This record gives sequence, C-alpha cells and structure tokens, in this order.
Amino acid sequence: MSGPQCCENAPILNSASGRGHVEEVAGLKTYVTGPADVKRAVLLVSDIFGYEAPNLRKLADKIASAGFYVVVPDFFNGDPCDPSNFERALPVWIKEHGTDKGFEDAKSVIEAIKAKGVTTIGASGYCWGAKVVTDLAKYGHIDAAVLCHPAFVTVDDVKAVKAPIAILGAEIDNLAPPELVKQFEEVLKSKPEVESFVKIFPGVAHGWTVRYNAEDAAAVKSAEEAHADTLEWLANFIK
Repeated sequence: MSGPQCCENAPILNSASGRGHVEEVAGLKTYVTGPADVKRAVLLVSDIFGYEAPNLRKLADKIASAGFYVVVPDFFNGDPCDPSNFERALPVWIKEHGTDKGFEDAKSVIEAIKAKGVTTIGASGYCWGAKVVTDLAKYGHIDAAVLCHPAFVTVDDVKAVKAPIAILGAEIDNLAPPELVKQFEEVLKSKPEVESFVKIFPGVAHGWTVRYNAEDAAAVKSAEEAHADTLEWLANFIK
C-alpha cells in the first residue's frame, strides 16, 4: 500500500523548529509543547519523515495553544525515511519501521504521560502514523482519534475502532483513495456507538495536512481547514 505519494513533498527537517522543546518520554526523544500541568493531552504520530518536520511541529504548537499538552515522539529513533537514499528505498525502510512497533512505543508514551497526571488523551496520525492511531483506537488506549491521509488502514481496522474517530482524506490519494475513505464512512455509519466524522478534501493530495508549501496560499488554506477540523474533533472529546 505504500507508494511514491508517501515520499512526495518531503519536508526539510529542522531539529530546532517549533516553540516547544525536546525531552525523553518513554525512552523516545519527543517534541513537547503546551502547558505541562493540564489533564488533557494529544499525541501526534508523524508520517514517514518523523518528528522534526516543521509543519508538524507548527501544528503541535497550534493544538497546544488551545490548552492541550502535546507530544510528538520520534518513533523512528533518528532514522526518518530519506527518499534520496536509493539503497534504502521506501519498502526497505518500512520493513525496518513497522507500524506494529510504533503501536507498542505509542502505548508506552501514553502510559508515561498518564503517569504525569494526564487523564484524557487524543491522538492524530498522518500517513504511517494514522495506522498507529487506528490501532490505539481499536484497543481503548485513547479517547479520540483523527486520521489524516491514512496509509495501511483497512476496512477491518475501522470496523474494530472503539474511540470517536475523524477521518480526513484527500481527493488525490493512491494510499487512501476517496473510494476507500467512503467505505470507512459506511462502516462507521453502521456503528452508532462510535461517534465519527469523515471528510474528503477536494483538490489536495496525500500528505497535504503536514507537507504543504507555506508559500502556496491555496495549499495553506486546505491544510489549515484540516487543522481546524482536527482541533475541533479533539476538543469535543478530550476535556
């Protein structure tokens, strides 16, 4: 299911980006932002380019400014995907960085921040990270989920989701095409016990929420609309 769209518009990583700071959480370097004394938190799970992507950290800061404690772990341990490294093309990299390992690490991060006093936690995942967040939502580890341009997520995964979930898809997406996102929507409609929101954004491609060109006004507008939807969904359930 992984393809070239995963690698398009690769960000220029910057370890110093964002208003927050990096600290160790559950053994992982983690970008942390927002008030540390609140009871509600949000976990952001990156795409294949990892936690040093400036647009992702900018989004983390935006969510934090709404009163959330936000954590963005380095699930790749300093080894994000590098599309220019042809010896470790995406299929090779994916084998070394499976979402199953990401899921286990995410559970440890959640345990660590709950030990600090957090009582409710939401999670938003992007591409690779959306599969991790889906698994968290399947097994009761989070109180709300947002998937943005998901990869690797199946209809059976969505059938098993227990937490309120929002799915934001792109019109131009080979990994989660609109037809698949609509299948997700139909599954969720058949599960009235799980609150859900599904939206397909016109004219945008896979990765648009965190890999947009900041100089492109239309791209920024579409990304910001998705960010607003994400924040609204999380705020509804993470109190």
